[in-house]
Amino acid sequence: MSNITAYRKLLGVSKTTEVKELKTIYRNLMKEWHPDKFATAAEAAKLEAEAKSKELIEAYNFLVSVAPETIEQALPQYTETVNASPVADFSFTKSTLTLVFQDGSSYEYFDVPKAIYVKLINSDTPGRFCRRHVFHEYVYRKVAKAMEV
Repeated sequence: MSNITAYRKLLGVSKTTEVKELKTIYRNLMKEWHPDKFATAAEAAKLEAEAKSKELIEAYNFLVSVAPETIEQALPQYTETVNASPVADFSFTKSTLTLVFQDGSSYEYFDVPKAIYVKLINSDTPGRFCRRHVFHEYVYRKVAKAMEV
């Protein structure tokens, strides 16, 4: 959750901020930090504005992807994927578990304890383990779309 917390702090939003409000806050921050606004400023100020605007874009896109409204909207497709497509591969970095499904979809699950990953590795049936302990327990976002059939 450190990414989520850091991004919320950067944009100055809370856990309950809706996507519409998040968009307004993001736009106002981008107006303030847009690199074009610093065109006549010193080179250091231009570079700082570029770096800050990139951080703001990344934070906004990430927070929108894990927002409850976005997850709710994509829930039917997510449910279909996790029920119909077996887990093809998985990886774990820090506290982020990435699951790749055979239909080509990939999802990242955040704030997953390492103990859960170890149990997943030792599981005879990763799909069954994920259905019981991962799919609906952690904040997630889609990182790759399923292949069109």
